Amino acid sequence: MKMKSVIYMYALLVFFLISAGCQKNKTNPDNRNPADTTSIVRSDVEVYITRGDQFALFKKQTEALNFTSGTGSNPAIEVDTTQTYQGIDGFGYTLTGGSAMLLNQLGASAQDAILRELFLWDSTNIGVSYLRISIGASDLDPAPFTYNDLPVGQTDTELNQFSINKDKTNLIPVLKKITALNPSIKILGSPWSAPVWMKTNNSYVGGSLDPAYYSVYAKYLLKYIQAMEAEGITVDAITPQNEPLHGGNNPSMVMQAAEQADFIKNHLGPAFQAAGITTKIILYDHNADRPDYPISILDDPEAKPFVDGSAFHLYGGSITALSQVHNAHPDKNIYFTEQWVGAPGNFGEDLKWHIENLIIGATRNWSRNVLEWNLAADQNYGPYTEGGCTACLGALTINGNTVSRNVAYYIIAHASKFVRPGSVRVASNHIGALLTVAFKNPEGKKVLIVLNKATTSQTFNIVFHGKSVTAHLDGGAVGTYVW
Repeated sequence: MKMKSVIYMYALLVFFLISAGCQKNKTNPDNRNPADTTSIVRSDVEVYITRGDQFALFKKQTEALNFTSGTGSNPAIEVDTTQTYQGIDGFGYTLTGGSAMLLNQLGASAQDAILRELFLWDSTNIGVSYLRISIGASDLDPAPFTYNDLPVGQTDTELNQFSINKDKTNLIPVLKKITALNPSIKILGSPWSAPVWMKTNNSYVGGSLDPAYYSVYAKYLLKYIQAMEAEGITVDAITPQNEPLHGGNNPSMVMQAAEQADFIKNHLGPAFQAAGITTKIILYDHNADRPDYPISILDDPEAKPFVDGSAFHLYGGSITALSQVHNAHPDKNIYFTEQWVGAPGNFGEDLKWHIENLIIGATRNWSRNVLEWNLAADQNYGPYTEGGCTACLGALTINGNTVSRNVAYYIIAHASKFVRPGSVRVASNHIGALLTVAFKNPEGKKVLIVLNKATTSQTFNIVFHGKSVTAHLDGGAVGTYVW
């Protein structure tokens, strides 16, 4: 009896051990950490989704999407890599002086974490690859300034008092950390105003550049590029003036098309050329309602050789105006350099509008980049100058040591993580409420970004090389599909 009891107890123990093992494998069949989002089942297509209701925020999907022969019976989005368009330089934000200040005030661990998340490119981070910065202050600095501010009545035509020291407090330290994480990041500089003593109204707000100082201002911009280079920061491109047709901001400066053409062909372009500066000169940097502005300068045979391309915002006009400029001068590049999200924002509607018009719209109209305005603001949408933007929602909200991600963060993430510099746009089609853009990245992977403008879920097939995969996208959602 004793032996039978021992055998019985042993058998019972084995039974419980086997049962526990089976139960464990039901919940976690390969013994992985449940937080590991790596797909257990093989999937040809990697998918990231953001929904307008925020139930999914750039969320990697675990459903297996595998290609099968044929095009299927659902509406088809066909990706054709044999039709190629423009190359891509990157996706990102404007690192305003205020953004840099807020980032620089974060504790060391919090700052390191968010900078790595933004600018490091690996399996877990979004790999922002393009930044715009202000040359001097923008309206999202605590106060206006330039690099050659003087007492009223004084001038400095030799620029002996030129200094970028004000940027050494926040902007340059943050940029150095960013470039350490991503040494190949492209940086575009844009001035909001020349030093006031060079202007017709001696004010930060409005006025124009006095023609007597055109050559001095060209030297000012040249010295800026050289000073940044001395700090280890390469400025890939500049625009001569942010929003040259808007003189009501603080700071701001008006520069009409004929003035910009004169400045470029007779002063800025020759100054760069003589100094061996390879920094690109990009025209305009304002709304899509005035394609005549950049076209008129590119039509000037003396100005055109100094110009790399034209930059746009979309506070006015249609995104298709970018194609109008491209078609007039297809040998020159197109860039999209600014668009704000107005605070407090509407996540779902902002997501749809920005994906449709910028990530999809700008790139389908030849833009080599897409930049959202203002990387970071505080909980009160500051800092900003007196008369500057009081309701610009940053991609990040930084409140003390707490960092929150807003809609512009996700808008850019859907492209920046996968559409790397050196990618090329390829052909894809829209289907009803499903709007698309597609790319082939330097790794040879195909990247398809789809927006569902409808209020209901849509089922569709992605077709490539005679094979298809079936996908679903909720109403108001955006998906990035990579294979």
